[in-house]
Amino acid sequence: MLYTPGIADCSPAEVGYDASRIGVLHTHFQNLIDDNKIQAASYCVSRYGKTFMHGAIGPLSYREDQTEPLLPTTAHNIASITKAVTSVGISKLVEDGFLRFDTLVGTILEPFNVGPFSKIDIYSLLTHTSGLFPDCADNLIPYHKSYWQLIGEYFDQYKPADGEPDWITAALSCGVNKKVGEEWQYCSFGFCILGEIIKKVTGIPAEQYIEEQILQPLGMKDTMWEPTPELAKRFIIRNEQYEKRLHDLIHGIQPEVSPAESLWEMVSSTGGGLVSTPADLNRFANMLLGMGTLGDTRIVGRKAVEKITTRTLYGVPDYCWGNDVKDRSYGIGLDMRRGPAFLYSDSSYFHEGAGACCMAIDPTEQLAAVWFVPFTDDNWYAEALFNVTNIIWSGLI
Repeated sequence: MLYTPGIADCSPAEVGYDASRIGVLHTHFQNLIDDNKIQAASYCVSRYGKTFMHGAIGPLSYREDQTEPLLPTTAHNIASITKAVTSVGISKLVEDGFLRFDTLVGTILEPFNVGPFSKIDIYSLLTHTSGLFPDCADNLIPYHKSYWQLIGEYFDQYKPADGEPDWITAALSCGVNKKVGEEWQYCSFGFCILGEIIKKVTGIPAEQYIEEQILQPLGMKDTMWEPTPELAKRFIIRNEQYEKRLHDLIHGIQPEVSPAESLWEMVSSTGGGLVSTPADLNRFANMLLGMGTLGDTRIVGRKAVEKITTRTLYGVPDYCWGNDVKDRSYGIGLDMRRGPAFLYSDSSYFHEGAGACCMAIDPTEQLAAVWFVPFTDDNWYAEALFNVTNIIWSGLI
């Protein structure tokens, strides 16, 4: 087993945790590596704000001839865990009076101020109940073009003489497939729109707002939208394409981009654009456990955290991607799935990221866990996510 320990604040025993369960977790990760389901794994787990479990298993690179280990400080794309950060950004604007969760999107972004989009509000975007098409709908519906495909086609045809780019209207040309509140459908495009809302009401890019109001105050120095050359040097190497991108970042080589490709920079990355490390994300998780505060740093108020981390959906079905769930449990921007699959407390909430990673938070046990399990292919492996949750929670004494 290629194992590298990370820095911890205390022993497991000091926070009421059975240290023998860490070995079980390591064995589980190694089995997933041996089965070629994940390339490697890294994790950071804390209780009462103290990190007691921090490490990494497996290789840094996908190349079999390279044996450099993955480190606990290795950086990864956090994909949709970005949505949890965006949700806190929206919550700050709510408590500062710029927005309400029930604010209609069309009152801020004009393309939404027409049917069937006029009833979509910020709450429905945050809870994936807006009626907008779900991710990967183009793989499920013959001849369907996704929001992203339509934006790409618009940028390909755009000319400066056309005036200010209106990619939102172009995207919305595919319409919706449900009424607001009718069904839970996971929609990353909705979180992109939330970024545009942040941009509109603050006057600065959503990415900048999140950096200044959340990441920097929390001291999340390894969390950013685009890796610096220094961070790129300790980034996981997933495939040949990303290996080249990291090489270019490290050596300051600017990629050649077409005019159409450059237009994508105006589209908010708030649905899945951040990179981070397990320990950095654990700081964010502990801010939520601290009801909006980490140490002496206040990010958002207690009532806002209570609002987004309390179950809000009841009786809303989830048929997304073949699911058959009659009553989807969800908070405002945070997943609150319950049932026989999980050992964590009923008060818990979490968010996954594609490819994969997870941040899980249990207020009852004051436990926060972050782990990265980079999949070796495009499949989704529950044993790298749900099963890991149960192993981690099984150590609580």
